[in-house]
Amino acid sequence: MPFAPTVPNIENRTSKIEYSILPFFLPLKALTPILYADELPGRTVHCQEEEYLYFAGTSYLGMGRNDAFGKLLGEGMCRYGYHYASSRNGNLQLTIYAQAEAYWAAFTGSPSAITVSSGLLAGQLVTNHLKGKGTFLCAPQTHPALWTGEVSPKLLSWQEWTQSIPEVISRRRKEHFVILTNSLDPLLVQPYDFRWLGQLPYHKRITLVVDDSHGLGITGHEGAGIYRQLSQHSAIELIVVASLGKALGLPGGVILGGQDCIESLRKSPFFSGASPMPPAYLHAFMGAKKVYQFARQQLQENIVYFTKAIGETRLFQFAPDYPVFYTPHHALYDFLKARKVLISSFPYPSPQSEPITRIVLNSLHTKADLDRLTEAIGLYQQEHL
Repeated sequence: MPFAPTVPNIENRTSKIEYSILPFFLPLKALTPILYADELPGRTVHCQEEEYLYFAGTSYLGMGRNDAFGKLLGEGMCRYGYHYASSRNGNLQLTIYAQAEAYWAAFTGSPSAITVSSGLLAGQLVTNHLKGKGTFLCAPQTHPALWTGEVSPKLLSWQEWTQSIPEVISRRRKEHFVILTNSLDPLLVQPYDFRWLGQLPYHKRITLVVDDSHGLGITGHEGAGIYRQLSQHSAIELIVVASLGKALGLPGGVILGGQDCIESLRKSPFFSGASPMPPAYLHAFMGAKKVYQFARQQLQENIVYFTKAIGETRLFQFAPDYPVFYTPHHALYDFLKARKVLISSFPYPSPQSEPITRIVLNSLHTKADLDRLTEAIGLYQQEHL
């Protein structure tokens, strides 16, 4: 008889782990124990009366546990409440949205910007807007936020795929192409080189849509992401979408692009019919410039410290100045968990996928945390490599 998932008792507010075996119809490689906690992780998480160091998730700047950010958020909630139940195109407009979107445009270097309730909605709003207007070309490993019914990721490396695209566009008779891609690979931790954009046939109309969810907040000048870099290719219509729930700690998404594009998106039923992101978080974001700057500084110091500590090793794949360290050694997860260190390891993007095992640093980690992690990694290498 197959085991059913164990669901945590929401009435029991003690900090406990509960183990779950995923449904029987999943392949064996997806049968990974799931841990449940009744508190938000920061640098640590308490589970089953034990404290684990936490090196997972995507809260790179630790905003979910940042007291200074929490104070700003509290101010925003006092002014704007906890939730705004209305359409952005309603007859009452909160000025915080226009102010925040102008701030986003100036911060990232884009002509215009619009916020929505999630990164997934940001991507789907753009792809629905462009559907039927051009031929979609979806790069490998592109986030599902940019998937459409007409395209699916190819079984090629991103580098192989991008090398072929200039010729693919040149050969086809179509005049408008929509290229969909991530700004980087946050899973296998591979930075992307966009110099191939200079080889595209610019006598054709090309729209480039980039998901920068895992870059915005920590890459680019002062965390402004990739928009400025890619906007140098002026012959391309550039649209950047991103979840704000990663480094920046905001429950929402943003779309960056030209003024005509953004104004068209504002008129879309998908925008008008969706709830907006909570205005209190936009209030906190606009007042948190120094908070973000300090958190980025702490994160970079942690990256440098940990990178030097692990030295030259074949255990991890990582990129300079980026807080994620991928490993194909999935056994590292259980080894570290036994030593009260919790890293990220689960099948992605679907339960049938291979596990993605990674160490994720955030700005809240201390040098002592990193020393403990490094010591455990050293023991693993001695015993298994």
